[in-house]
Amino acid sequence: MTTPRAARSCSSSTPTAPIWPPLFARWISRSARDLIAEAHAIAPVPLHPTRLLGRRYNQAAEIARPLSRLSGVLYLPDALTRVRATETQGGKSGSGRRRNVAAAFAVPPSRAKQVAGRRILLIDDVMTTGATLEGCARALLKAGAACIDVAVVVRVKEAANTPI
Repeated sequence: MTTPRAARSCSSSTPTAPIWPPLFARWISRSARDLIAEAHAIAPVPLHPTRLLGRRYNQAAEIARPLSRLSGVLYLPDALTRVRATETQGGKSGSGRRRNVAAAFAVPPSRAKQVAGRRILLIDDVMTTGATLEGCARALLKAGAACIDVAVVVRVKEAANTPI
């Protein structure tokens, strides 16, 4: 008697789309229902182009896109850009994380009209100290956004006790 076996061979040069974004989008659509109802647009936290090239996808964008589709709220994938590469946030204190992302985000001049006067729902996968989201919010407000709300999949409450 033979045992059934399965095998898969995948080329590492072919990125596979993660399966979790639609699930997380549905989760956020329920947990942030009130924020979504008030939002004029949904924007993901951006990755620096070199990090995006290495990772091949932006996890925040992969969550924000189906959330926009589910909710019917305008999706602004390029409302924010990461204008300088930053070190990983892992292992840094709250103040170290804020310094690391200081002036790392901007709204491109060509996108300022999309943001001005609007209530933006900013999407990310994980929030630890909130430094990255704060940096993004500052850039959006500087460009004239009326209000910034945030929805994340995971909130890490005790980062100091979490091994990296």
